[in-house]
Amino acid sequence: MADDSNEAPESGAKHPGGRPTKYDPAFAKQAAKLCKLGATDAELADFFEVSIRTVERWRGEHPEFCRAVKVAKAVADQRVERSLYQRAIGYSHDAVKITQNGGDVITKEYREIYPPDTAACIFWLKNRDKDRWRDKQEVEHGVTGEVAESR
Repeated sequence: MADDSNEAPESGAKHPGGRPTKYDPAFAKQAAKLCKLGATDAELADFFEVSIRTVERWRGEHPEFCRAVKVAKAVADQRVERSLYQRAIGYSHDAVKITQNGGDVITKEYREIYPPDTAACIFWLKNRDKDRWRDKQEVEHGVTGEVAESR
């Protein structure tokens, strides 16, 4: 459902036309929670039952909404970065295996080990140190030295 209406007027002022906005200041807190869980602008629009354009407009017209979305998306991005980093270098954690034998529940504690992942390493390096790790290398073409001087 698209809601591309104008902002509600100040109290006592005449309405400029169009439908009143669906925006509610409580949306900033709700959007922050959703974005911390990885929600995109399209998913915010679906949640609030408005168009993506309306969400974009709310970000421009309501600083508290914009700030909440930006901060929450940064938190989610940082979690993904940490996860990618852990995947690149490898990690381990304590775990419990639960089985059943003759009606008895058996639990066994163990250490789960995840070795470094080469693809995650490459992705990390290409993004962190583009000049050294990108696929495309800049090569200077030209003639130098004695060959250039003999021309």
